[in-house]
Amino acid sequence: MANVIKLRKGLDINLKGKAGKEKISVKSPGKYALVPDDFTGVKPKVVVKENDVVKAGDALFVDKNHPSVKFVSPVSGTVSLVERGERRKVLSVQVTADAEQQYVDFGKKDVSAMTGEAVKEVLLNTGLFAFFKQRPYDVTACPDDTPKAIFVSAFSSMPLAADFEYVLAGQERDFQTGLDALAKMAKTHLGVSAGQQSPALTAAKNVTVTVFDGPAPAGNVGVQINHVDPVNKGEVVWTLGAEEVIFIGRLFNTGKVDLIRTIALAGSEVKKTGYAQVKVGQQLTTLLSGNTATDKHLRIINGNVLTGVKTTTDGFLGAHVTEINVIPEGDDVHEMLGWIMPRFNEFSTSRSYFSWLFGKKREYVIDARIKGGERHMIMSNEYNRVFPMDIYPAYLVKAIITGDIDRMEALGIYEVAPEDFALCEFIDSSKLEVQRIVREGLDMLRKEMA
Repeated sequence: MANVIKLRKGLDINLKGKAGKEKISVKSPGKYALVPDDFTGVKPKVVVKENDVVKAGDALFVDKNHPSVKFVSPVSGTVSLVERGERRKVLSVQVTADAEQQYVDFGKKDVSAMTGEAVKEVLLNTGLFAFFKQRPYDVTACPDDTPKAIFVSAFSSMPLAADFEYVLAGQERDFQTGLDALAKMAKTHLGVSAGQQSPALTAAKNVTVTVFDGPAPAGNVGVQINHVDPVNKGEVVWTLGAEEVIFIGRLFNTGKVDLIRTIALAGSEVKKTGYAQVKVGQQLTTLLSGNTATDKHLRIINGNVLTGVKTTTDGFLGAHVTEINVIPEGDDVHEMLGWIMPRFNEFSTSRSYFSWLFGKKREYVIDARIKGGERHMIMSNEYNRVFPMDIYPAYLVKAIITGDIDRMEALGIYEVAPEDFALCEFIDSSKLEVQRIVREGLDMLRKEMA
């Protein structure tokens, strides 16, 4: 029987526009791109030129520090653009897709007959190793490390998040094959939610299943690591998204790199929400065109509303993204006496607004406004109420701001990622960009330890 961990700290934000459990048909836009910034910590070296012809699974760029880590094309076609920015930074490698897709054939593999090293070699050759992240530092994993464990979270508790149990339907065999491959490399932990019923999750083989019961951010893999097997100095843990486990299983079962995802299209400004099958790096034009509100300014988010990146309809689906959200921007809103009004329709984490009278089931529309300027950080204990890890978040953020590396280590920076502080940032009365601060702290520590 799976171990059950109950979490009390956290915050569920009930937003309007959850993805309906129905499939949305989306035409292929013809243009795809792989963006190096989606893979934190990587220094890209482009190995193709414009007008080169590639197949799905061919490398577009590699990591300069670890050339064995490849980043492969999601489609077959012609390299149309190697986009560069300031100081020749690689912004994206774009591919115009063929009408008929061709895949590099890596050959089917029997995972049960393979060693951990053989599995890792296959993942490196096919580019799927690039989807692994590591703690500490929350960067793309280093193939030279030996992780003490691999963690997979099979659910997200953030607002408007995709329902992985719905996504998984029909792909159970590939998911189990992916878990089998991970288990060959290291002890593998699978985190599931108390509400999930699929036997592919609750009775998954060759992994340790742990049930997490509690509000957001219970689905964060960092929270799960903290409660199951915390990361100490000198230790390395790898993490992988649940749908990326399916990528791996699909590879071993078919011999092809097929980076198709079932993403959630959600948000209060989406006319028809649902789930769409798209490939990593796909341009968002056909997904959003004609399906969003036109009477207001919009914020299109590549990822979750709390942790994602602002994008446009011409942007590309991020490598690790499982949802696209559209909410009001809010810069065209003018409220007379806004701060003093009772606000029956506004979400509040305290009882500042009268909306608390309507209970927790009410759905809210929240725009992208910060509603205030950055101010001094005060010790109000507000972070602790939504941070279910055995860490003092406010003290850690202060240590990062002051650049005190010894203090950062003592306060548990090896265990965290920016996404773990998303709710802290949301409720922060000081209006600090907490996720950005944590990212800078992790980069500072990584540079110091290099």
